[in-house]
Amino acid sequence: MGAEGPRNVALAAEIADGWLPIYFSPKVAAMYNGWLDEGFARAGARHTRETFEIAATCQVHIADTEEDKRGIYEFFRPVFALYMGGMGAEDQNFHKAVFERMGYAELAGEVQELYLAGKKDEAAALIPDELIDEVTIIGTPDEVRAGVKRWEEAGVTMLLLTLRTPDEVRRIAEVLA
Repeated sequence: MGAEGPRNVALAAEIADGWLPIYFSPKVAAMYNGWLDEGFARAGARHTRETFEIAATCQVHIADTEEDKRGIYEFFRPVFALYMGGMGAEDQNFHKAVFERMGYAELAGEVQELYLAGKKDEAAALIPDELIDEVTIIGTPDEVRAGVKRWEEAGVTMLLLTLRTPDEVRRIAEVLA
């Protein structure tokens, strides 16, 4: 079950076989775990943490050089600005709320204000590398392996990757083998 907020994440733990988080961050896994534990503790819950899947969407990109890494960050800035500032209504944007819960409330407000004013490039320019690093795995092969391990240690049981070419699939497979 796809869920972003506290009640829906708890509901996923109660009634579903797994949870599909968007913009998961290992940094705030304790927050998510509290919501999941609430659902697992409900009468009639179908699973325990040990039998429950957390299948997180994650952008994983191997960057062989710092220039490659910079290019990947620049690619993602407008994507994050869209989700943070342009998805949903001004007063009810569930994706923006995810970033607010991660500690980016002020940034999310600024991005949304610029985005809704039609200043999409300015909104994208506000997205810091730190935020991108929290919800993606980008780096050298060693950094990618460490990132995957960090997500696994945070409770993620499956990474759902978006790969555009067979070569990207092969490269990820080689790095993670």
